[in-house]
Amino acid sequence: MVSAPRSAEPTTRFEHLGDADLVIDAVYAGGTFGHSGDDPISKLVPGTGNQGGFRYAGSPAQGTVRLAVLYTSGGAVDWPDHLDVETGTFTYYGDNRTPGRGLHETPRKGNVLLRDAFELSHGTAQQRASGVPPFLLFEKVTPGRSVRFRGLLAPGGPTLAPDDELSAIWRASGARRFQNYRARFTVLAEASVPRTWIRHLLAGGDPLGGDCPEAWRTWVESRVYRPLLAPATTVIRSTAQQLPSDPVGEAILSEIREYFRGRETEFEACAVAIWRLIAPATGTVDVTRPSRDGGRDAVGSYVLGPSAAPISIDFALEAKCYGPGNSVGVREVSRLISRIRHRNFGVLVTTSHFNQQVQSEVHEDGHPIALVCGRDITDALRQHGRTTPAAVKDWLQQSFPRTQAGSEQRLDRTAGQDPARGR
Repeated sequence: MVSAPRSAEPTTRFEHLGDADLVIDAVYAGGTFGHSGDDPISKLVPGTGNQGGFRYAGSPAQGTVRLAVLYTSGGAVDWPDHLDVETGTFTYYGDNRTPGRGLHETPRKGNVLLRDAFELSHGTAQQRASGVPPFLLFEKVTPGRSVRFRGLLAPGGPTLAPDDELSAIWRASGARRFQNYRARFTVLAEASVPRTWIRHLLAGGDPLGGDCPEAWRTWVESRVYRPLLAPATTVIRSTAQQLPSDPVGEAILSEIREYFRGRETEFEACAVAIWRLIAPATGTVDVTRPSRDGGRDAVGSYVLGPSAAPISIDFALEAKCYGPGNSVGVREVSRLISRIRHRNFGVLVTTSHFNQQVQSEVHEDGHPIALVCGRDITDALRQHGRTTPAAVKDWLQQSFPRTQAGSEQRLDRTAGQDPARGR
């Protein structure tokens, strides 16, 4: 999900929006009149409307959209829009979000726009120039109606197969099923979008004229992506950054902890499944016997290279089903480090968080260990359609049925330290 950043930073004032360039990660203030006219996007990109996730100049039904805006509030937990700033990949969900309509029968025709743009993106340069509008991404920030500009988007991505770029996925509301699109875009490597180009597009000019950004021109002419890559400058996350920031996310983690309460050794299979969501190229994984400290281990392989001639890198995985008040410390990570062989790596999955010392030592000493915390778990589940505690509970029950050994463990557990500490 795209998070709502803080707005204690320079902001373009509402009365200056009509003349402003769009600068990556800059904040643009909303008005203070108390009505829909406070919307800043309608001032930044006139003629595209002042509400909704899809906004555009032109008509999707007639194929005449000249410029499109995607707006995300970051608050729709069932539809977790997500920007990966390190790879420049943005995942956005369409506008068919309730049962009762066909995939392309939405009032704003947002899914029609997605369908046609992604189809034409694979056509000729002329089809891309005339049929694929530039997409401008904005996200909500506080206070009020302020927004942040997140970049110029092109449909698809340099490493995505066509079926992965635009997918029609099923969802259910109660007993009623329906489809919506999951679309993946690439943020192009442009530090800003000139006001002159926006005006040129809105006036119906040649999309490759009027100070057209070079990365957009390259994509239109050759479908070569120049993604905006932004590697993280720090790997140390605070406790708050490692745990869900919303009640639904907290409830999802609580559902997982409660499901494995009293039989925490069985959480390891769940941790493997979560790791597969994060790292789809994971190959075979073998679960080992329960360890003395109440955790369980697994060993597996991660597959690299072409399918005809792949190579595998082995890894060791540990799982810690801890409560939010208990962090994973040096002892747990040291144990995993001791099990890693040359050219192997480790994975530690916890329903809690890692303390700062652990993160610092892993980073500074160069240990090849992936630290998967509570927020990583909820993000992975949401991105794969399990967006509510009820959906996660169903997944747990179907994927990890309670075993007889687990039931006996729960009955035999005597008073003392709970393996899921910090509840």
